[in-house]
Amino acid sequence: MREIAVFSGSAHPELAAEVCSHLGVPLSPARVDRFANDCLEVQLQANCRERDVFLIQPLVAPVQEHLVELLLMCDAARGASASRITVVMPHFSYARSDKKDAPRISIGARLVADLLVASGASRVLAMTLHSPQVHGFFSVPVDHLNALRELAEHFRGHDLSRATVVSPDLGNAKEAAAFARLLGVQVAAGAKQRFPDDRVQISSVIGEIAGRDVIVLDDEIAKGSTVLELLDRLREMDARTIRIACTHGLFAAGALQRLSAEPDVLEIVCTNTVPVPNGDRSEKLSVLSIAPALAEAVRRIHNGESVSALFESP
Repeated sequence: MREIAVFSGSAHPELAAEVCSHLGVPLSPARVDRFANDCLEVQLQANCRERDVFLIQPLVAPVQEHLVELLLMCDAARGASASRITVVMPHFSYARSDKKDAPRISIGARLVADLLVASGASRVLAMTLHSPQVHGFFSVPVDHLNALRELAEHFRGHDLSRATVVSPDLGNAKEAAAFARLLGVQVAAGAKQRFPDDRVQISSVIGEIAGRDVIVLDDEIAKGSTVLELLDRLREMDARTIRIACTHGLFAAGALQRLSAEPDVLEIVCTNTVPVPNGDRSEKLSVLSIAPALAEAVRRIHNGESVSALFESP
């Protein structure tokens, strides 16, 4: 795979190194500097000419810094005559800004998609977008992966005879149903309402909960307010045990500590699409690697093979 060149931004170099390890290619160096006027400068320090370039950068805090860094990396690769530039974005934080649900509000997901394409991206590889339709905002091909197989493999180590997968809201119910099919268990969903002050209310849970071993599945956990609200409903419905799973474990504002402090939460599972700071770790937290899936998707993109075949049932 000599024609491939993989670079990482500063958002999650550990994940990029792991992806390269699975690919069997070196992680090419990149330099990020800051001028005295606070502007960023990026230099890709390996040959890109006529190469298939992959830029690995999740949009995590500080999101705006990492976004501009990624845009500059795309521009640098384009200026270096890369044959194709694929943005590998394990977490696209702006995907939450996908609709005009208030007057005079920006649609950030579409704007950032346009910026990435304008900077030179010719393809995007994403993981579990908050809204699946966001990939339609891009005017270039998007390969949209999910981590359901990795999460399912983890939970198959538990007794699932009385398990129910619960989605916190109806918007994530389709994903929860697919996850439940992988595990061969029941599915349920909460009826969630979010208020203008960012307060969340879940009025009910549709499905069988009493005496069940519940696996709460969400695409991401940021402040954890939705999951904490759901836990109250699950207790009222006499759930037997509770475990929490998500793809993107952002755990902002002490969310991991608050969830871990809940005595009936036995386990919290996420993937390494975003870095989890060592200081925020918990004994209840399990972090699964999605590097093998990303590496296989990169290999298939490079070789012109089907990426969707990764998710076809055997």
